[in-house]
Amino acid sequence: MSTALPVTSTSGASRPSLAVKVSRDSRTGPIAANTVLAGTTLSLFGISWDIQWHVDVGPDTFFTLSHLMLYSGSAVAGIASLAMVLIATAAQRAGRPVDQFPGGKPVRVLGGVFRALLGYLITGTGAALFLLFGLLDLWWHSLYGFDAVLDSPPHIGLFLSISFTMVGSVIVFAAARHTRWGRAGVIVSVPVLIVFSPITTKAFGALPLPVDPDLVGNVLFSTLLLILGTLTIGRRITALTIAAVLGALQLVLWWFSPWAARVYADATGLPLRDNLGDDPPELPSEIPVFMLFAAAAITALLWLTRQRGWSGRIAPQIMGAGGGAVLGLSLPVQSALLGGSGPDSAELLRMTAVGLVTGVLAGYLAARLAVLLREHSTASVTKGR
Repeated sequence: MSTALPVTSTSGASRPSLAVKVSRDSRTGPIAANTVLAGTTLSLFGISWDIQWHVDVGPDTFFTLSHLMLYSGSAVAGIASLAMVLIATAAQRAGRPVDQFPGGKPVRVLGGVFRALLGYLITGTGAALFLLFGLLDLWWHSLYGFDAVLDSPPHIGLFLSISFTMVGSVIVFAAARHTRWGRAGVIVSVPVLIVFSPITTKAFGALPLPVDPDLVGNVLFSTLLLILGTLTIGRRITALTIAAVLGALQLVLWWFSPWAARVYADATGLPLRDNLGDDPPELPSEIPVFMLFAAAAITALLWLTRQRGWSGRIAPQIMGAGGGAVLGLSLPVQSALLGGSGPDSAELLRMTAVGLVTGVLAGYLAARLAVLLREHSTASVTKGR
């Protein structure tokens, strides 16, 4: 498998073949993909609401509206994925090509009893794991009652399973990148994953690490996904568009999270914490505010590598180094602007260096993942020729 920069042109996506045009006319693909995306977005709003509830109100039980929103999102994505598995299986048994529905490479499940497209298999698996960890969380609540922490073992399992579902959503849309709805889906599903992915790094918060795992996770996932989206779609302004969508999502969550926590507290007769100040919303304030600057650095470096004719094998690492350094420098500044302690010059230099190194790793991984996504998106093209 080639690991060179998987973008041959930044002016537009390659011309789709007849097989891709057929899938463009089908309503099944976009309806299922957008249903999965709606489910993952619902889960994102649910977790943001739940985190804010813990900050503004306090411990909660298993059965709360924020948990219901979180679980409903996973259920919606899981049901849509199951439907696509059954549709693909029925198509195979009827002698029709399974890859007429975009969603990734067809995969044999249970020895060939079922046939599933890779993206929907991952989203469905994530939803199933979410159900299992949800039962574990219910048992955890039955043992300890109120839940006061975010990084309990059931919660980490829930976060990982939702992340799998979100990853599957990106794969589904990337498989349809030759269509307008596929490209739009990548541009929206990637920011959803950017917001959610760093939450899993809270599992490492208790370890005596030299750097904050939340900051490293934020730099790693944000840079990786920005470059991944750019290389998958193959258009120059993709990173900037993703960053703009992320900013819009951050603004909505900034309003929604505290509003939902306060309205629900009033409805249930629970008081807010006495020591609440003017602190920004918990989850939205952790989303990189200066993502557009990182996206601009990635876009400029992509253009520079093309102009200078640099090897596609090192270009993603160069892009990652630039984007990661910008994020590493900006996150401590963002923390200070939002009420945290102001970083000194040594801290800024250290975080910039951490961001640069982390960004190089992010670029390296993004290039390889983009190759896989583009291969899956052209599977039906190859077979249709």
